[in-house]
Amino acid sequence: MTDDRTSRETVLVVDDSPDTLSFLTDALEEAGATVLVAMDGPSALSLLERLTPDVVLMDAVMPGMDGFETCRRLKASKTLAHVPVIFMTGLSETEHIVKGFAAGGVDYLTKPIIAEELFARMRVHLVNARIAQGAQAALDATGRFLLSVDLDGRILWCTPQAGRLLGDPGGPDEGGFRLPPALLDWLVKRVEGPAGAVPERMSLSSPTGGPPFQVGVVSRIGSQEVLLRLVEGQPSGEEQAIRQRLNLTAREAEVLLWIARGKANRDIGQILGLSPRTVNKHLEQIYAKLGVENRTAAAALALRTLEGG
Repeated sequence: MTDDRTSRETVLVVDDSPDTLSFLTDALEEAGATVLVAMDGPSALSLLERLTPDVVLMDAVMPGMDGFETCRRLKASKTLAHVPVIFMTGLSETEHIVKGFAAGGVDYLTKPIIAEELFARMRVHLVNARIAQGAQAALDATGRFLLSVDLDGRILWCTPQAGRLLGDPGGPDEGGFRLPPALLDWLVKRVEGPAGAVPERMSLSSPTGGPPFQVGVVSRIGSQEVLLRLVEGQPSGEEQAIRQRLNLTAREAEVLLWIARGKANRDIGQILGLSPRTVNKHLEQIYAKLGVENRTAAAALALRTLEGG
């Protein structure tokens, strides 16, 4: 939304009230948006099979399939999961607001809707959605082995490289590919259990018959989504020795090993899929743990460790 107020965004309005549909259609079209309408959940989902709007305005309370269930089904689609859903309802109790966010909504407006407030919220969520899409496209283009999963083990998206390593499992559109039970158990314990309950990484055999690979947690996104990174091969004996003897994390051991091999931060970042800033943060932790002041001293200690000294 600009003021102009929009740059021809396509907005899907889902509401069983003709009065609300009429009001929102007039206001949005006056603001320059292209408006699509559906009067119930199944009609909205049918329409979404043919096109992808920029944002969805969803009535929470509708006969039959309510807005919460409609939103959950929308978010289960790989091609639609990025579309922001803003709930509209006369329900204002906390439990209903929480239910809306749990279903995948990004915002919650109580009726009667004030057009200017709606436009302001839409602007924010449209920008955020485009930033997120741009970030995912960048990850896809850089060849990173990354995937996003929920805590039920369902893959929400993955880069093409990660998909190939996993055997191109498909996505939520095909009914949802789930992590193997052992991997899901590790993941839940890793992100929700006490620190140190499970190893930082889990090793898996390739479903395609290729070399084994490791899975590690990059970050948690909200309460139900986790970003994972796949690493081809097993940790080397040198990496394991540095980690165990110097009491470092797996990532710190990786960084220190490459420091000992003479690599610069930028090179290490490219090898490990990290930014130079993140590499530097790991180095700060390494210096503190080893009691050294610079990379030369850290590298020397790593080499002595590998030599058994």
